[in-house]
Amino acid sequence: MTSDVWLPVPAAGIEGLPEGFDYRFWDGGQDFPADPADCAFYVVPYMKGPEIAVRPLAAMTSLRAVQTLSAGIDHVQPGLADLHAGVHLCNARGVHEASTAELTLALVLASLRGIPGFVHGQDKEEWRAGFYPALADKSVLIVGYGSIGAAIEDRLTPFECARVARVARSARTTERGPVHPLADLPGLLPGADVVILSTPLTEETQGLVNAGFLSRMKDGALLVNVARGPVVDTKALLAELESGRLRAALDVTDPEPLPAGHPLWHAPGVLISPHVGGSTSAFMPRAKRLMADQLTRFAAGEPLRNIVLTTY
Repeated sequence: MTSDVWLPVPAAGIEGLPEGFDYRFWDGGQDFPADPADCAFYVVPYMKGPEIAVRPLAAMTSLRAVQTLSAGIDHVQPGLADLHAGVHLCNARGVHEASTAELTLALVLASLRGIPGFVHGQDKEEWRAGFYPALADKSVLIVGYGSIGAAIEDRLTPFECARVARVARSARTTERGPVHPLADLPGLLPGADVVILSTPLTEETQGLVNAGFLSRMKDGALLVNVARGPVVDTKALLAELESGRLRAALDVTDPEPLPAGHPLWHAPGVLISPHVGGSTSAFMPRAKRLMADQLTRFAAGEPLRNIVLTTY
């Protein structure tokens, strides 16, 4: 008996998919493409939000694997309690590193070098010459040193930073140097000119960047968030921005999408991009390769890659 595989991309557009499955295209539409009870492998629609991501899960009684196309899994976690034991949840490690790291550097450089001001100056035909901060000789702190954090450091290397410090959930050693545990953050923050957030959203990291965290950052430091909006306490960040003490570059916000009229839009010293870290031309080729590889492994009974957790 064949099993159904739900894909958010038509199967005809993905090279290398194994035979033996009935491929169903579902990108979050109101109607399901088939009976969810027959689905064995579910690839979650990309960037459609948690309500859509979890909607079919409770009815997927034959499910054996859930594959996200994002590095984070927070949008599917609310539905995991509805699943039977033994379902593997896999993330998209390897898909978003290049794009997210690229945007991170763009946000850092644009903020330090005053690019938003130059754009406004061009609109007004104003020549805004002067001296602006460089990334060279700055100390950078990366909070969340997984594959994306490491990719960010790869791209920081040519910019002659004075130091790059790394923080993750637990301490370890890498080829580039030590990774500090989260407990070391209070002592590391005062020395950082740029603090980059690339951590997953978990119970431990929700609200991590609160008033206390921000107060430890040095005057004039730049906070860059390419993680998830709720990692940062928006009210606390607004207070620091409005005082002019800190600056920020945000690809994610809380709330998101940021509604019209929200004070964060016009806070001084903030640059906002609309959660586009992974939404680039690099995404789809990598996502298709991941889906083909995972399903080839699934068909052969081989271990899947990027297993984040298994339900019990």
